[in-house]
This record gives sequence, C-alpha cells and structure tokens, in this order.
Amino acid sequence: MTSRVTIVGGGLAGCEAAWQLARRGVAVDLHEMRPVRGTPVHQTADLAELVCSNSLRGNALDQAAGLLKEEMRRLGSLIVQVADAVKVPAGSALAVDRGLFARKVTEAVSSLPEVTLHRSEITAIPEGEVVIVATGPLTSEALAAQVAAFVGQDHLYFYDAVSPVVEAESIDFDRAFKASRYGRGGDDYVNCPLTAEEYLTFHRELTGAESATVKDFEREFFFEGCLPVEVIASRGEDTLRFGPMKPVGLTDPRTGRRPYAVVQLRQDDLAASHYSVVGFQTQLKWGEQKRVFQLIPALHQAEFVRFGMIHRNTYINSPAVLTACFEARTRPGLFFAGQMSGVEGYVESAASGLLAGVSAAGRARREAPVAFPIDTALGALGRYISASDPTHYQPTNIAFGLLPELPARVRDKARRRMAISERALRSLDAFALELQSRDGGPLRAMSAG
Repeated sequence: MTSRVTIVGGGLAGCEAAWQLARRGVAVDLHEMRPVRGTPVHQTADLAELVCSNSLRGNALDQAAGLLKEEMRRLGSLIVQVADAVKVPAGSALAVDRGLFARKVTEAVSSLPEVTLHRSEITAIPEGEVVIVATGPLTSEALAAQVAAFVGQDHLYFYDAVSPVVEAESIDFDRAFKASRYGRGGDDYVNCPLTAEEYLTFHRELTGAESATVKDFEREFFFEGCLPVEVIASRGEDTLRFGPMKPVGLTDPRTGRRPYAVVQLRQDDLAASHYSVVGFQTQLKWGEQKRVFQLIPALHQAEFVRFGMIHRNTYINSPAVLTACFEARTRPGLFFAGQMSGVEGYVESAASGLLAGVSAAGRARREAPVAFPIDTALGALGRYISASDPTHYQPTNIAFGLLPELPARVRDKARRRMAISERALRSLDAFALELQSRDGGPLRAMSAG
C-alpha cells in the first residue's frame, strides 16, 4: 500500500476523491490554496464552494444528470450526500443552499482522520506514486504552466469557446440537408440553409440581442479564432456569410442551388443524438440564444442540451492525455479530475473525482485501475473523456447520448431514457460488487453529518 495520496484542489472533485480514498482506508494529503491565495470569484475559504449556480441540475432518472447522481449515491458519494441534505425547492432539479453545502463538505472532509488538509498553493505537479490534480477553471498560472509542460502546450486550453448543442430529435430535417463542403468527407454535417430574407432577420436580431455580463476574470481580449458570433456579425452585414455561415461548397438538394447562408451542425456525441452549432460560440444570455437561434428555420423547435459560452478556462485535451480511469497515459499513478480533466458541470466534476479516487485507491494497493462499464453514466463519462476525437474535443455535460443505445429501439423518448437508466443501474450494482471484492469487503459507512 502506498503511504499517502496527494490531491491538489479542494473543489468538488478533490473533496469527492479524498472521501472515496478515506472510505478505503487510504491516507490523503489534500491541498487547497484558498484562503492563502484567493481567486476573483470565490468568496469564502470553504471547500467545494459553488460560485456560478446552486443547481446540480435534474434529479430524476429520465434525466442524464439524475442518473449520474443516482449512480454516485449508490457508491457513497460525499457531494451528492451533502447536496441531498441541504437541498432547496427546485422542481425536479437538485439545488442546494450554497453556503451550507460548502460548510458541510468542509466539515466532513476536515473530520476524516485519513485526510490532512493543507492550506497552501501547489505550483507544480507533485512527485509521488499516486497524485490527483483536481483543480478547476481558475487553476493558478504557475500550476497551469507545469501542467502544460507535462501534457504539451497543444493539449492545454486557456479559453473555453463553446458552441450551443441541440438534440438531434429537435432538428427539422425537412428544412436541412446532410453534406460536407465540396463533397469532401461524406455527409458529415447537417446544413441549415437560410434565404436572404431569413438571414437578414437573423442578423438583425443577433446584433441586437442582450449579452451576458462578463465577470472581471473574464475580461480578456478574444482570439480571432474564438470570437463570439455576435461580435463577428457586428463587423458588417455579410461577415457571417464569409465566416461561420458561409455557404460555399454546398448545394441545397431541394433547390439545386447554393444557399444564401448556412448554419452547420456537427455530431457531438457517439450516439449522434446531439449536434453542436459550428462556430457559434457566444456570450448572449441563454434566453436570447434560444430566441435568436430558433430563427434558423431548421432549428425553429430546437431543444438546447447546452448553450454557448466563452470564458477563461484551463482544461486538458483529455482524449490525448487520459485513460477512461482519468489516469495520465504517460505516468501511471497520476490522475486528473474536475474541470481540469476536461469535464463540464458540477455533477460531472464531482463524478470525475469519484472515478479518480476509486482508481487512485487501486494504484495505492499496487493494482491497475479498472474502468467502469460504458453502459453506466460514470463509465460513459470516462469513455467520453478518453475516446472522443481529440481534434474537436470540448468538455460536455453528461447526456444519454453518451451511453450505448438499447438493443431494441424504443420510440418514446421518456420510456427510452428510463430503460437506459434502469440498465445502467443494474450494470452499476453488478460492478459495485466487483469493486467491493477488490476493496477487500464492504467499505466503512461514513456520514457527512
């Protein structure tokens, strides 16, 4: 057994990883730089402080986030246990009292005899047999530079330019066609054409739409490669038609002519159930995004899985760097978790901490980690961060499209999602027995209080 595991970062992922290691009797050194060094957005010195929202999204099993949380519950997740204890009314979503949530997580982690909490900044990836780097989007410059040196500058990103993602079922394919420019690459894109009148209406509404407020830490100059679509539009009436909405190399089979403008959608998951809107990174408020982007004829009833955004971020190109166990391919025993690992969202960050913690416990026992089954939400998340195309990789929330399809087609969406969830939980329960055997028997029962 390795003497101690080092964790850098006391956010959702770092705390969850520490909890999972402690449950397995593994000693942990947990390093959190606050309050010794603060950030522009954190307001307290508590661990696991939620700075953007108090919502952990859907809590029902017909929602992917709900399935992920239920899997985590069954594996004794600290983050979900505390969230359940301090939840506030939010319909079918799980929302929490942010202050109470952070305090309870801090108390729970601090009370663990296996965990030593260090309030200090770590400026380099620690040496040691088993290490988890679980820092978030505001990783300090010094540590980010060290991570860049480890993974290679080309595999580390400092800006998150994210386009909206829509459900495939909500695309009006009667108003769209599949093709690649000049016929190169097969029918890889869904193309949403606009007439001149439709384009001018879209352009007018886009340039007049309300943008979200930019926080101080986001006040950076944009790179030309990730300009917000509304900024491009503001430079002139036709700039979009020479940029992300250029129609060249495409022929609308319904008219036999090149469209006046076109919006391209690219497959965003392994199951082709989600499509990203190519080149449409934006700072518009979410309500404005829905209103304006639904002016695109093929997207008039679009359901948005994720809205677009641009903000400072630090995350690795995980498919080029990590295995499905969140372990570095080139350094066994080094794990990444949290947003640094290339996941998106509170629940997903905590889930990555759980996965890294379970795998790190295996390494502490001198055993190779075992990936979770891909038909579970946890396993699907591991597959996404390790097996996606690294050329176009972007962090994503958990989604049913990341899990394998059912053997038999179920047309009703709600029934299909419930069937996927039921299969996932059966698979997880069976895998949990395997984990229990590897852990040497049932884990110590631990309560967050």
